[in-house]
Amino acid sequence: MNEIKIFCPATIANLSCGFDVLGLCLDNVGDEMIIRKSDQKGIRITKLVGADLPLETEKNVAGVAGLAMLEALKSDAGFEIEIYKNIKAGSGIGSSAASSAGAVFGINELLGRPFEIKDLVQFAMQGEKLACGNAHADNVAPALLGGFTLVRSYAPLDIIKIESPSELYATVVHPQIELKTSDARSVLKQTVSLKSAIMQWGNVGGLIAGLYTKDYDLIGRSLHDEIVEPLRSVLIPGFDFIKQTALENGALGSGISGSGPSIFALSKGEATANKIAKAMSAVYDEMQLPYEIHVSKVNPDGVRVAPYPPEGGIKNTIKS
Repeated sequence: MNEIKIFCPATIANLSCGFDVLGLCLDNVGDEMIIRKSDQKGIRITKLVGADLPLETEKNVAGVAGLAMLEALKSDAGFEIEIYKNIKAGSGIGSSAASSAGAVFGINELLGRPFEIKDLVQFAMQGEKLACGNAHADNVAPALLGGFTLVRSYAPLDIIKIESPSELYATVVHPQIELKTSDARSVLKQTVSLKSAIMQWGNVGGLIAGLYTKDYDLIGRSLHDEIVEPLRSVLIPGFDFIKQTALENGALGSGISGSGPSIFALSKGEATANKIAKAMSAVYDEMQLPYEIHVSKVNPDGVRVAPYPPEGGIKNTIKS
């Protein structure tokens, strides 16, 4: 195999209580990439459609992630990468993670899978480091592994995949403003109170327990952020009203997707997820703020060889 086309899914990170350690993989939102072998050593980004991002290898997250992998292998192999962006940079649903995860997945496939999928996370994290200055794994881990992922430890890296309850759906609204991850991190405090930490630990444990036991009410009770959301929510137009609207329309819980400005809601069943999407849309329609909105199952597989999804392609549920 000399060429591969892949689907690189969007992700929701943090999930309210799990800053930098929890994430989930979306099913019908994502980028596409074509990676092919080249006689020229190293990695070249030959095409980038849908975003104004650098083509220079060392300035592109896909290039940096791929180079980290080749360096670990001490490989002289060469690759060309075409990137077709459907996830906007700064959207809060893992744009940089999709490119980073897609690059290492595709190169690994073309090299005959020298690494297990979980081992690719460490290389994709280098793309995240370039994007925001921090090598976090809460987006790249679910992008590669699918489902929910928990980063139990960063040193050493220890990632646990958790299967999603079958009726769990995500609704994500992206107001059309860009909020850089680095800027969203700059508002965070470096210390937290013991009281807040205890509440956060309880919610993380509750969310994990709810996922394993398929207890939707417990999942909902645990989707509470005591530490990060109060600081970041002021950066997102209409956040409090959107969250309240989601809960009033049946959401189990709602919060900031990644570093924002996207806002997510989890719900039981597709009908409820679509109802929440319409209600969220109405809020931003009233505010006359352009947005994109997605309704998605939890993707159990992560990055995969395209075409994926198998029917209907990649599309937004509603777009204004």
